[in-house]
Amino acid sequence: MGDFFKHWAAASAAAGGIFLVIDMIWLRFAVPMYYRPVLGDALAAKFRATPAVIFYVLYFAAMGLFAVLPGFFSQGMPGTPLAGVPLAVLFGAAIGLVGYGTYNLTNLATLKVWTGQLALLDMAWGVVASALATGSAVLILLKLWT
Repeated sequence: MGDFFKHWAAASAAAGGIFLVIDMIWLRFAVPMYYRPVLGDALAAKFRATPAVIFYVLYFAAMGLFAVLPGFFSQGMPGTPLAGVPLAVLFGAAIGLVGYGTYNLTNLATLKVWTGQLALLDMAWGVVASALATGSAVLILLKLWT
């Protein structure tokens, strides 16, 4: 069981590190260009770090468990039509769609200021960023562990 948690922690850290970097770059440009014009005063005046940290820890753990580990452990399995990096990318994209879809569709259903265009943009970002992070994490772990 200890090996499983070691692998899960490494998978989560690899995907999380990549995701965090690209997400910070995205947010640096997307907030002033897309979010602030739509949301205006609905955005908090000051960034609240605690909820963000909790989200990222949970999201990185999910990417590690449900995308990176399946991709890593399926690499080279005979008779598997989709394995390794492509499997991690597919599962990562699915995690992005579900995670970011939950957030955006809930906002679209409950917030007057949330727009369909913003929801689609943010969901697309979640899919792309999660797929990129999980596929890259599998590549890193394959280099380190095989």
